[in-house]
Amino acid sequence: MNSNARGKHIFLDFTEFFPNVSFEGHDMLVLMKKAIESSGAREVHAHVEEFDGTVSPPGFAAVVLIDESHVSAHCYSDRGLLAIDAFTCGNTDPTTIITQLKQALRILCPRIVLMQEKSVDRFLPPEA
Repeated sequence: MNSNARGKHIFLDFTEFFPNVSFEGHDMLVLMKKAIESSGAREVHAHVEEFDGTVSPPGFAAVVLIDESHVSAHCYSDRGLLAIDAFTCGNTDPTTIITQLKQALRILCPRIVLMQEKSVDRFLPPEA
């Protein structure tokens, strides 16, 4: 992270997310909350919305709001697509959260493929 940045945002795009066990949005929320707790970030609210395929494709959207910003996951379960992002400000590094989530997902779904991972510095000071 740029030493002058006040925040960092990490984005992950996975394919082949077909877990060997039943896995729903609530299960993802549990993984996210554990990763947040172990990072030292402070959770302020959590919500998950399950999609049954009637209006939106089957899957879920899950978010945990943290004092430092948020962690979210969006899944199209029938397509095996999973997107995760973690955005933190101040002294909390989202890398800790992301690392733990990637490890948990590889155990849950050994064939998962990380197609993209990007990290963006946020709240950079104006250029002089």
